[in-house]
Amino acid sequence: MEIEIEQGKLRKALSVVSRVAGSGRGMMPILSNVLIKAEKNKLTLTTTDLELAVVENIGAEVKKPGVVTVPARLLADFVANLPKNEKINIKEKDNKIIVSSGKYKSVINGISAEDFPELPDIDEKKAVVYRINSEEFLDAVGKVLIAVSHDMTRPILTGVYFNTFKNNLYIAATDGYRLADKELIKDIKSEVKAVVPAPALQEVQRSISDEVEEIEILFEESQVRFRLGEIEITSKIIDGSFPDYRQLIPKDTEINIDLDRVNLERMVKVASLFAQNSGGSVVCEVDKEKKIFKVEAVASEVGENSSEIEIKDAEKDGKITLNSRFLTDVLNIIDDSEIKFCFSGKLNPVVIKGSKKSDYVHIIMPLKN
Repeated sequence: MEIEIEQGKLRKALSVVSRVAGSGRGMMPILSNVLIKAEKNKLTLTTTDLELAVVENIGAEVKKPGVVTVPARLLADFVANLPKNEKINIKEKDNKIIVSSGKYKSVINGISAEDFPELPDIDEKKAVVYRINSEEFLDAVGKVLIAVSHDMTRPILTGVYFNTFKNNLYIAATDGYRLADKELIKDIKSEVKAVVPAPALQEVQRSISDEVEEIEILFEESQVRFRLGEIEITSKIIDGSFPDYRQLIPKDTEINIDLDRVNLERMVKVASLFAQNSGGSVVCEVDKEKKIFKVEAVASEVGENSSEIEIKDAEKDGKITLNSRFLTDVLNIIDDSEIKFCFSGKLNPVVIKGSKKSDYVHIIMPLKN
């Protein structure tokens, strides 16, 4: 194998694929390597940890085709430190590559490509395919990933649930204490129910560049593939049944008020400073007569805090205790300047959503006093 390629192009591609190599989920030494395949003026870079695979195709001058695997991060770091906009020459011999650019030259030992795991293929004719604007996808995924569980004893909750409902595609996540549900694509004909691991979606987030305008998502029975221009990210789907989360969303609530999002976020952040020694709990209270919404925290060691904001109206008085971090998380990612804060008593969940947009719902379970 012998190729010539621009430093910037190779650096960018290696920065994407090298994140998966040696991620710790695989025990085989070759999983720390990148598979380099050169053919027909195209260079294909592939990494995998057996759960997730990333493939990127880039243009290159292929003087001699070939295939080899070498340590991904070593190659990525070396290329990143070479002079910018310079040509890089790569030759392979006896499972080693000679990388040279100007006065820089390195020999990197590799492993035979025959030992690299075979990647699963997707039958695109049988797959369920969706296409979505990349900005819309990033926004939606960011809004639900905050609710993903990190408890590996319940693996089904460590991913995001792609599901169809009434001809729309939704994504949802829950950790048992909060739930996020976002409409992703309207008016679809095909159906899907699949839980995609959070690390796969985080890798997709990181890999989307400004040049990628549309994302193609292909679902098969046991895997999903995200196609971002010349990048393909394939992941196994988490086996199991996701909870019927729509039953957890209250259809009616006794108290429904509109609040300025920025002011509420500031009030919660201030209260959280005093709530650090009480598990981050803050009390949210509605006073119908005074027409105020109050957030307070009491910490016997350091003091207490109380902030309030005027409201237009309220159906009744109410008080509920919430985790301040959960509340701050959702206020950070809602786009609307005003939010709807809805609940029914101190033991029922709070429903938070934008006052104008109805395509995102977030639920927080209350804390017991």
